[in-house]
Amino acid sequence: MNASPRTLLLAAISLVALFALPAVADDPNALTADEKQAGFELLFNGRDFDGWKQSGNWVIDDGAMFREKRGGSIVYEAKKIPDDFELRFEWKVGEGANSGVYYRPTQYEYQILDNGKHHDGLNPRSSAASLYFCMAPSHDATKPVGQWNIGRIICQGTVIQHWLNGRKVIGFDYADPKWTDNVEMLRKRGGDLAARGANLSLQDHGDPVWFRAIKLRPLGPDDQLDRTPVTPATIPDDVLKAEREKLDRIIKARAAKAKAQARKARAKRKPKPAAR
Repeated sequence: MNASPRTLLLAAISLVALFALPAVADDPNALTADEKQAGFELLFNGRDFDGWKQSGNWVIDDGAMFREKRGGSIVYEAKKIPDDFELRFEWKVGEGANSGVYYRPTQYEYQILDNGKHHDGLNPRSSAASLYFCMAPSHDATKPVGQWNIGRIICQGTVIQHWLNGRKVIGFDYADPKWTDNVEMLRKRGGDLAARGANLSLQDHGDPVWFRAIKLRPLGPDDQLDRTPVTPATIPDDVLKAEREKLDRIIKARAAKAKAQARKARAKRKPKPAAR
């Protein structure tokens, strides 16, 4: 029995819908129904850089933003990050690559790294998902290089949480005296954990890195957090020694730079001799 043209048309439409719907549902650069209900906003649509500022060194690569060449970080300028928030994003790196997600002023950095090949991976406090140079993740939860990782940052008051691939790897209250040494280490590097009001910045560290599925929502005081304790990974003695030496170099370099800038400023203010 021959099918009518109308029947064939309906069958074709159904076949197209069958294959099209999963693609839409699986689009990482789209909000799920649950995310919409929770108040998330999509910051990157996978097609263009609307709302973002960069120098042309970031390009769209298969629905992700890709750091293609030297030129600096890419910054979301459409709005600042709320004081209390949840940020979700996906990331992957090339071999030996280093990058970071800066989400509050000064040195608030969620480290992005190939732990296996980059030297920063030797120190848990500078490894992937660390609060760089402040707090080590509990363990290495990264996927192999070239695969997508799912990152998540939650900040509420003085509580900071970093998640990686569904696991909470950092969770601490920086006002707790227990973490005084960690807070002081970041302060010496130039960080201020009390700072608020930054634009989201994705770092260009000279290496291949991709980001997508960037989603943000504000948190209220009544939003409940997962308070399961997280213990930072142990840092070996030799790594701690190298870390102290690195911090000393950072402090000395900053002091030398400040001194040079002061000399330059004084030279500009110095009056010129009167013409004869």
